[in-house]
This record gives sequence, C-alpha cells and structure tokens, in this order.
Amino acid sequence: MNTFPKTTRMRQLAVLILLAAPVTAALATDGYFSHGYGMKSKGMGGAAVALTDNAFAGANNPAIAAWAGDRMELGVDVFMPERSMERSGLGVTKSDSNTFYIPEFGYNKKVNEQLGLGITVYGNGGMNTDYPSNSIPANGCGAGAPVSNVFCGSGRLGVDLQQLIIAPTIAYKFNANHSIGMSPLLVQQIFKVDGLQAFAGMSSSPQNLTNNGYDSSNGFGMRLGYLGKVSDRVMIGASYAPRITMSKLGKYAGLFAEQGGLDIPENYAVGLSAQATPELTLALDYQHIAYSAVRSIANPSAGLGGTLGASNGPGFAWKDINVVKLGVQWALSPSVTLRGGINIGDNPIPSSAASFNTLAPGVITTHYTAGLSYALSPTTDLTASYMVAPSNSVSGPNQGGGTDTIKMNQQSLGLQFGWHW
Repeated sequence: MNTFPKTTRMRQLAVLILLAAPVTAALATDGYFSHGYGMKSKGMGGAAVALTDNAFAGANNPAIAAWAGDRMELGVDVFMPERSMERSGLGVTKSDSNTFYIPEFGYNKKVNEQLGLGITVYGNGGMNTDYPSNSIPANGCGAGAPVSNVFCGSGRLGVDLQQLIIAPTIAYKFNANHSIGMSPLLVQQIFKVDGLQAFAGMSSSPQNLTNNGYDSSNGFGMRLGYLGKVSDRVMIGASYAPRITMSKLGKYAGLFAEQGGLDIPENYAVGLSAQATPELTLALDYQHIAYSAVRSIANPSAGLGGTLGASNGPGFAWKDINVVKLGVQWALSPSVTLRGGINIGDNPIPSSAASFNTLAPGVITTHYTAGLSYALSPTTDLTASYMVAPSNSVSGPNQGGGTDTIKMNQQSLGLQFGWHW
C-alpha cells in the first residue's frame, strides 16, 4: 500500500529544495569536491557512477535516472575537519569553526520503461578556514607592527567558499540495457575572505581584496551520462561535466585572477559495479578533476609574483587530481545492508604553494568510509555513513624565508531518510 501519496511527495519536494538551498555548508575532500554524493555512495568511498539504488543521478551520473525508479532521499552530513598551519619560529596555529552541517536532496521519478526524471540538490566547497587574529605578537611583522594574524593582517584570517548546485535530470533507455542522461547544473556560489590587508600592495584593486563580506556569483553548466548493463551482474557508467563559467566575484576582483573569476573545473568519471553474489556488490570509480584549467585556482602562487586580481594573476597553484573510489555493499538481511569503502586521490597542492594555501589547505588524499541502511518499512529506509580521512600535510617556503606547514584531517557522519514506492 502506498503510504506516501503523490501530492504529498510533490509538496514536500518543493519545500525541501527551498530549505536546502540557503544552508549548504562548506566541505573539502577531493580538493573541494565531496568524496561522494548521497549517503549510500558516501558509505562506499564515493563510488556511484554505475549504481542505481539512489536518487542522486544529477550529481553522480544522469543516466542512472532511467533505472532508479520512484524514490526520494533527504540527508544531512555533519562534517568535522581540523585545519592547522605551523610556521618555523612561530608554532602551530589552528583554524576554528570545525563543524559544518551539509544537507543534500534527491528525487527520482520513473515515467515509463524508457524515461526517468529527477532532481538533485547538493553542494561543493571547502576553502573554509578561520584562524585567530593574535597569531603573531606585536613587532612580529616588523618594527611597530601590532598583534597580527599569520599573514600579518588585522583581525581573523580565513575564507569561506560555498557552492549550491541544483541538477534537474532526464534519462532515456534507448534499449533494455543502455541509457543516456543529461542534467543542467544551476549553480550559485558565495565567497568571503578576511585578514589579507598585508597583500594590498600586491593587488590590482586593494579595495576589492579582503574584508568585504560575502559576494555571490552564478553559472549554468551541464552533466552528461551513460549507463550500460553488460551482463546480468555487471554495469558500467560514465559521466562528464565541462567547465562552468561563473559570473565574477566583484567584491574580490583584487584577489582572484581574471578580476574575480572563480569557475568550476571540468570533471569526469567512469565506473563499474559487479554483483559478485546475490548479497554482495562491488563498485569501482575513477574520477578526474581539472583544477589546472581555472586560473584563480591553478596559477602559481610562489613568491606571489604578478598582481592579485589581474587577468593572469597569482592563484592557489592547485594541480589536476585523479581519484579512485572502491566500495563494497553487503545485504546482510532483508532489512540491513552494510557498506564500506576507500577513496584515494592526489593532493592538488605543491610544496611551493603551501604558505598561500594556509587559506585553503585541501591536502587530504585518503578517505576510509563505512555505512549501513535499515529498512523501516517496505517503502522507507534509514541510511547512515561515516568517513575518516587521516591527517596529511604539505610544507614549503614562506615569504619571510622560513617554512610553513599546512595540515588537515577530517571526519563526517551522515544520516539520510529515504522513500521508494
């Protein structure tokens, strides 16, 4: 019996999208992309490109929408990163603000045997830091200098980047075993930075460098996908999203290259899932994120040569990264499903850029994950996921001739409620 009528589902769909939009918080895992989207995926190291048991096709692979059936999932991840920097002769300075609540939402509708529709609401982010204002004592930044932050500016030092992505999805099975899909990506990002007053002399627009509060920009992109059933037990998938050109962050035109440009990089993934036994499923994804094509993210920062905010001005020197995601799912009983996984990726930050990336220490390379689902009824389930990312660090020279070391470790704990009918 359907205990969740269609009209109720659609009303709740509209409400949940509106609620999720303003509260998406920052995170940092594979660079500043999440290690996974949807709690089932997060419990399996982020593997999802060739799995059909979730409503997050818009984030993982749009072609999944033709296979996922009628379902809706609403979750929240409690993300707990610890960030710090150590400067030779100064000691360790830790970033505050160590707990973030990250909602996500997915809805999928089977229109007929060939056509599926859906919508996914999710977030990216991660350049989030909040260092204290009293890290360097008086005179530590020069004779007569007041107590300062680690960049010799006044007040707290830190950045906050949040990206909200709404992905309506359509997928079509062109025969019984193969589908293609498309998700327009409606993107809004907000950003702020504080404490960079010492860089004013290096900026093309000092009044648009720091301490200007939040600014926002918008963009429109696309994700394309394919999913194929190559045997009774094996599925393969692929997804691709070209670079998304975002409108300028005018309040920070004196920081980001191209007068405030901060585009979302091209990314693609391929994946495979195999049902080893009726109870055991294995999944493997490979993902590539092209950070190096976005000037404000990838331009060299060593020595901060050039002018901040200029067309080819300094950036964070991030490199492209490759990520491998391996997950396992075991149906322990009709009511309980267990999951585990590992996510291994490259560190995007070279040692030459360690100092400037105090603002954005996205150095994590390995994530270990676990999860489970429990069927509350024939049409509802509760899913939990846990992730731990061991500490990783990068060291490099600072402008004062010493050495800076940036470090991060992470944990997250997520909970998701799901309906299927």
